[in-house]
Amino acid sequence: MPVPESATPRDARDKLALLLSLIPYLLDHSSVPVAEVAAAFEVGSKQIRDAVMLIAVSGLPGESHAYLPGDLFDIDWDELETQDRISLTHTVAIDDTPRLSAREAAALIAGLQYLSSLPEHADRDAMASLMAKLERGTASGAAQVAVAPAALRNTVALIQDAVTRRTQLDFDYVNARGETERRTVDPLRIESVNDDWYVRGWCHLREAVRTFRLDRIDHLASTGEPISEHAASVVLPERLFQGADDDLTVSVDVQAGTLPLIADFIPDDAERIAEGDVVHTKVRVAHYHGLKRMVARFAGQVTVTAPQEARDAVAEWASAGAARYETEG
Repeated sequence: MPVPESATPRDARDKLALLLSLIPYLLDHSSVPVAEVAAAFEVGSKQIRDAVMLIAVSGLPGESHAYLPGDLFDIDWDELETQDRISLTHTVAIDDTPRLSAREAAALIAGLQYLSSLPEHADRDAMASLMAKLERGTASGAAQVAVAPAALRNTVALIQDAVTRRTQLDFDYVNARGETERRTVDPLRIESVNDDWYVRGWCHLREAVRTFRLDRIDHLASTGEPISEHAASVVLPERLFQGADDDLTVSVDVQAGTLPLIADFIPDDAERIAEGDVVHTKVRVAHYHGLKRMVARFAGQVTVTAPQEARDAVAEWASAGAARYETEG
């Protein structure tokens, strides 16, 4: 909507803000009518023309320390005078401003999406605004990212809502031993490691903090009941996977580059003995069957060395998988 030319003049701060915003706007519009620019910035057309005149005598001094033609902004004067349109024909300095690549912006946006799932960062509107600014500030638009797999999207959304509202959840959970139990949980945090998503919270069945993998959750429902006092007083540690007294310790050989990816499973007091590109260390697991997923994910990077029962469990699982390929082939 056009603004009347008789509108109250803006103060110096408003004029500076207009100038700083006008140049990026003109860079994004190769040729734009003065009236359209005035409507976009909610000022009069005369103020836009005055701002353009000021831009045209702005720049940076060159090597001679004098303002030569190539050191100043320039516009298509004929187009401005005959068609009342603005078109920048030369810019200085602003083109040298570093901009995020699509991958860099995608990484930051993914991080913000993760932070927005945590209860201590509940200002989702501010996160969304910042993500939009990051995408606009990239050189070619942010690469598309999908933080949660499509199959888990509804589950993640329901848990995030419960974390924000501080209400309880009910679900069926299949543990590492393949046993299914109905759990009532006070969700405290939802987070991901690589492609796997987890929710941490106070488990009413175990009367302790537990970590649940989302792809093992079924029949998820929100009870609407507020979380218990136990959960409200819990301070979650930064490490996702916490050891339990009945955990099993397994010796493994790990490629050095893979070691950081399984760091949460390595006890704090475990030795890490490097031998070339291999590190000899130990991991904690709730059950030997839990080793299968780790070995499969890091095929050729993690080798179970002891105890023999753990080696047998992984070997039997691998042999069964190979036999299925032979049968189907």
